[in-house]
Amino acid sequence: MQLVTKTVQNAEADPFTAIAHPVRRQILDMLRSGQQPVKQLASAFEVSRPAISQHLKVLLDAGLVSEKRTGREHYYRLQANRLQEVQDWVGQYEQFWNQKLDALGRYLEQTQPPTGEKEDQP
Repeated sequence: MQLVTKTVQNAEADPFTAIAHPVRRQILDMLRSGQQPVKQLASAFEVSRPAISQHLKVLLDAGLVSEKRTGREHYYRLQANRLQEVQDWVGQYEQFWNQKLDALGRYLEQTQPPTGEKEDQP
Protein backbone atom coordinates (compact mmCIF):
# COMPACT_ATOMS: atom_id res chain seq x y z
CA MET A 1 0.00 0.00 0.00
CA GLN A 2 1.45 3.31 -1.05
CA LEU A 3 0.93 6.28 1.23
CA VAL A 4 0.29 9.62 -0.40
CA THR A 5 1.15 12.76 1.48
CA LYS A 6 -0.62 16.01 0.81
CA THR A 7 1.07 19.32 0.56
CA VAL A 8 -0.50 22.61 1.47
CA GLN A 9 -0.63 23.45 -2.24
CA ASN A 10 -2.91 20.54 -3.18
CA ALA A 11 -4.86 19.98 0.04
CA GLU A 12 -7.75 22.20 -1.04
CA ALA A 13 -8.15 20.32 -4.33
CA ASP A 14 -8.94 17.16 -2.35
CA PRO A 15 -12.64 16.25 -2.00
CA PHE A 16 -12.02 14.87 1.52
CA THR A 17 -10.63 18.21 2.67
CA ALA A 18 -13.46 20.05 0.92
CA ILE A 19 -16.21 18.08 2.67
CA ALA A 20 -14.50 18.22 6.05
CA HIS A 21 -16.16 21.52 6.94
CA PRO A 22 -19.87 21.43 7.89
CA VAL A 23 -20.69 24.66 6.03
CA ARG A 24 -19.31 23.20 2.80
CA ARG A 25 -21.34 20.02 3.31
CA GLN A 26 -24.46 22.15 3.81
CA ILE A 27 -23.68 24.08 0.62
CA LEU A 28 -23.42 20.78 -1.27
CA ASP A 29 -26.74 19.70 0.24
CA MET A 30 -28.34 22.94 -0.93
CA LEU A 31 -27.00 22.48 -4.45
CA ARG A 32 -28.57 19.03 -4.78
CA SER A 33 -31.81 20.76 -5.76
CA GLY A 34 -30.10 22.63 -8.60
CA GLN A 35 -28.01 25.62 -9.53
CA GLN A 36 -28.09 28.56 -7.09
CA PRO A 37 -26.58 32.04 -6.94
CA VAL A 38 -24.09 32.98 -4.21
CA LYS A 39 -26.58 35.42 -2.73
CA GLN A 40 -29.13 32.67 -2.18
CA LEU A 41 -26.54 30.27 -0.74
CA ALA A 42 -25.15 32.93 1.61
CA SER A 43 -28.61 33.84 2.92
CA ALA A 44 -28.88 30.40 4.55
CA PHE A 45 -25.87 31.00 6.83
CA GLU A 46 -24.98 33.33 9.66
CA VAL A 47 -21.55 34.04 8.19
CA SER A 48 -20.48 36.76 5.79
CA ARG A 49 -20.89 36.48 2.05
CA PRO A 50 -17.07 36.62 1.60
CA ALA A 51 -16.80 33.62 3.95
CA ILE A 52 -19.30 31.70 1.80
CA SER A 53 -17.32 32.71 -1.28
CA GLN A 54 -14.18 31.24 0.31
CA HIS A 55 -16.02 27.98 1.02
CA LEU A 56 -17.27 27.94 -2.57
CA LYS A 57 -13.71 28.43 -3.83
CA VAL A 58 -12.58 25.35 -1.88
CA LEU A 59 -15.47 23.36 -3.37
CA LEU A 60 -14.63 24.71 -6.84
CA ASP A 61 -10.93 23.85 -6.48
CA ALA A 62 -11.90 20.32 -5.41
CA GLY A 63 -14.15 19.96 -8.46
CA LEU A 64 -17.27 19.48 -6.35
CA VAL A 65 -19.06 22.49 -7.84
CA SER A 66 -18.94 24.36 -11.12
CA GLU A 67 -19.38 28.09 -11.53
CA LYS A 68 -21.26 30.07 -14.17
CA ARG A 69 -21.16 33.85 -14.31
CA THR A 70 -24.11 35.76 -15.66
CA GLY A 71 -23.48 39.49 -15.47
CA ARG A 72 -22.42 40.25 -11.93
CA GLU A 73 -23.99 37.12 -10.45
CA HIS A 74 -22.16 33.86 -9.85
CA TYR A 75 -24.18 30.64 -10.02
CA TYR A 76 -22.95 27.34 -8.60
CA ARG A 77 -23.95 23.80 -9.54
CA LEU A 78 -23.14 20.51 -7.80
CA GLN A 79 -20.63 18.21 -9.55
CA ALA A 80 -21.43 15.06 -7.57
CA ASN A 81 -19.28 12.79 -9.75
CA ARG A 82 -16.20 14.12 -7.90
CA LEU A 83 -17.63 12.56 -4.71
CA GLN A 84 -17.04 9.13 -6.26
CA GLU A 85 -13.54 9.15 -4.74
CA VAL A 86 -15.09 9.56 -1.28
CA GLN A 87 -17.67 6.84 -2.02
CA ASP A 88 -14.94 4.45 -3.17
CA TRP A 89 -12.96 5.00 0.02
CA VAL A 90 -15.99 4.60 2.29
CA GLY A 91 -17.02 1.51 0.33
CA GLN A 92 -13.86 -0.25 1.46
CA TYR A 93 -15.33 -0.33 4.97
CA GLU A 94 -18.74 -1.63 3.91
CA GLN A 95 -17.68 -5.28 4.24
CA PHE A 96 -16.35 -4.60 7.74
CA TRP A 97 -19.66 -3.09 8.89
CA ASN A 98 -21.72 -5.77 7.14
CA GLN A 99 -19.78 -8.46 9.02
CA LYS A 100 -20.36 -6.64 12.33
CA LEU A 101 -24.07 -6.21 11.65
CA ASP A 102 -24.42 -9.86 10.57
CA ALA A 103 -22.73 -10.97 13.80
CA LEU A 104 -25.06 -8.74 15.81
CA GLY A 105 -28.07 -10.22 14.00
CA ARG A 106 -26.93 -13.77 14.77
CA TYR A 107 -26.38 -12.86 18.42
CA LEU A 108 -29.84 -11.33 18.72
CA GLU A 109 -31.45 -14.37 17.08
CA GLN A 110 -29.68 -16.68 19.54
CA THR A 111 -30.65 -14.69 22.63
CA GLN A 112 -34.34 -14.23 21.85
CA PRO A 113 -36.87 -16.86 22.91
CA PRO A 114 -38.43 -18.92 20.10
CA THR A 115 -41.55 -17.42 18.54
CA GLY A 116 -44.70 -18.26 20.45
CA GLU A 117 -43.05 -18.74 23.82
CA LYS A 118 -43.53 -16.12 26.47
CA GLU A 119 -40.70 -14.94 28.64
CA ASP A 120 -41.14 -15.33 32.39
CA GLN A 121 -43.05 -12.35 33.62
CA PRO A 122 -42.69 -11.13 37.25
